[in-house]
Amino acid sequence: MSYFAYRAAPMGVVPAEVVMATFYNFAPRMVRRAVPAVWEVMSPAEALNLRSEAVDDALRRLLAGRLEDPELAEAAELARMAIEGCDPSGRALYAGHAALPWPDTPHLVLWHACTLMREHRGDCHAVALTAAEVDGVMANVLMAAQGHGNKPTILSIRGWKSEEWDEAVSRLVQRGWLHPDGTFTGEGRDGREAIERHTDRLDLTPYHRLGPEGTQRLIELTAPYMEMLDQGEINTEWPPKHLLRPDE
Repeated sequence: MSYFAYRAAPMGVVPAEVVMATFYNFAPRMVRRAVPAVWEVMSPAEALNLRSEAVDDALRRLLAGRLEDPELAEAAELARMAIEGCDPSGRALYAGHAALPWPDTPHLVLWHACTLMREHRGDCHAVALTAAEVDGVMANVLMAAQGHGNKPTILSIRGWKSEEWDEAVSRLVQRGWLHPDGTFTGEGRDGREAIERHTDRLDLTPYHRLGPEGTQRLIELTAPYMEMLDQGEINTEWPPKHLLRPDE
């Protein structure tokens, strides 16, 4: 419930179908277990307030001693410049987050800008997957073929059943994208890369706004903070190591 609540809250009291459409790769049954019942537990406004408090507390603890760094303020300014006011057309999760007020402090401005970038790219990726006729369960199968997680791990955190996964593998085998063991064919690897390139094209606006030098500067400014987070309590890999299950 908490995951669906804090990510969907910027869109308001939405039904399960809206979450299915925008989150894309979760099994419908998993969404329906949480939405819309979650809004009876906590309103969108309450979820957003709680999320903001939790993020502020976590970043103040993890970045203690660095919150007044001029580099952090510069990174926040560049990140906001990149993403603020991008076209929301076809990008529902980004649109919902873009309508939220900006925080005041640099560490929260940077976090909000990164969240907007994440949702902007995620919306673009959903468009690219749809255009490639890759549905939610197929997207997870391709992720595992790419080396990100495995069937037992992804089933447990996305809500699909084993037979649904196997049926998706069969469809991708028939398409010529996978071998029967779930590994990529050459055509499948090319198809997956084409989806990423399509996503990149749809997601270019923030990078065009900063230009090559501004983009590289933002990467340089944020790299030390990413290292601090990865060495602390936030795992920057997906799936998180503590959720990995042995492959079948």
